[in-house]
Amino acid sequence: MRKTSLRKPTLAVAGSVAALLLLAGCGTASEAGGATSGEPTGDAAAAVEPSERLAVSVDGSVLVLDSATLEVVEEFSSEAFTRLNAVGDGRNVLVTTSTGFQVLDTQAPELTDLEFPAEAAGHVVRHGGKTVLYADGTGETTIFDTDALVELAGAQLPEVTTHRADAAHHGVSIVLEDGTLVTTVGDATSRSGAVALEPHDDHYDEIAISDECPGIHGEGTAQDEAVIFGCENGALLYQDGAFEKFTAPDAYGRMGNAYVSETSPIVVGDYKHDPDAEGYLLHEVALIDTAARTYEVVELDGVEYTWRGVVRGPEDLAYILGTDGAIHVLDPASGEITAAHPVIDPWQGPSDWQEPHPAMTTDGETAYIADVANDRVIAVDLATGEVVAESEALPAAPNEMAVNLG
Repeated sequence: MRKTSLRKPTLAVAGSVAALLLLAGCGTASEAGGATSGEPTGDAAAAVEPSERLAVSVDGSVLVLDSATLEVVEEFSSEAFTRLNAVGDGRNVLVTTSTGFQVLDTQAPELTDLEFPAEAAGHVVRHGGKTVLYADGTGETTIFDTDALVELAGAQLPEVTTHRADAAHHGVSIVLEDGTLVTTVGDATSRSGAVALEPHDDHYDEIAISDECPGIHGEGTAQDEAVIFGCENGALLYQDGAFEKFTAPDAYGRMGNAYVSETSPIVVGDYKHDPDAEGYLLHEVALIDTAARTYEVVELDGVEYTWRGVVRGPEDLAYILGTDGAIHVLDPASGEITAAHPVIDPWQGPSDWQEPHPAMTTDGETAYIADVANDRVIAVDLATGEVVAESEALPAAPNEMAVNLG
């Protein structure tokens, strides 16, 4: 059932003053630092017939699986806990380490010596032909052409453009098709909102800014480049040169992740209304129609999930992996659950967010699910709910996953 009626947003503060706080922090295009491989092994790897691969992290290792059969192709040693993000070039995945974003070539396969250096490496965003990295420890954004690693055949890191925020914080950035950089604003103790910046040869000028998004976290880009960020009291939209705030119906209404399709104006966000609630299980979602400018919260009627268990798929529907072991199909337009497909055993929420627990990622048609209880990954056809592949038992419970989307 629906928890709230539709709500219209209020216009946030926008500015056009040149960015006084940004001049000291802006960067210019330069060669990225960090180690490079001694031999251009990527040249040989480039000859490998491309196939879709799935990267999976387990305790102390990163595995590369054939995404069709889920057979393990290769295993690489890694730090105990690593995060994985697709570059977006159909080949490479970034492995988050204690020193930066390390390039995993899933086709060779090879965990290369190439690394984008970053202190407290954080979010990775892909949009409009650019891949954008954020370093929480410095507030630095690193931007490169998504296809550049493939074009360089693994011989070196690509040229990058960088921008450094006034203060380091847990942040995220995105570059729009016209070059606009939209990035979060905050410091070590709090985060307040976001700023949109126009790039020039040696600096950025401010287009608009909003301080109406406390605890800003996560990012998603819907149809017509409607960029959504989550707040502790709603969500923040940037589109067409201005910010708009959507206010949650609860005094505390946190959205931390946005699940989007670039062919749909509707954003699905995870939602938490009780700041004192223990654990990581959620039972509501926020639905934001960026075209109609409406925001609502929907109760999922007994379905519980975590932020790792939501994807968008066929027909722009949302697919939610519940603790009952089923994938629940949500129609974002109506807010209704239209189907449920049992795929794994029922499970309980994690005690820590880094703890392996059932999760889901997708290439748009097939969902890959971390079946933690059985130390395996399964593949599910989202359109039918049919399990189409199962891996053998992995060395440990699967944690993070990334498909080498292109």
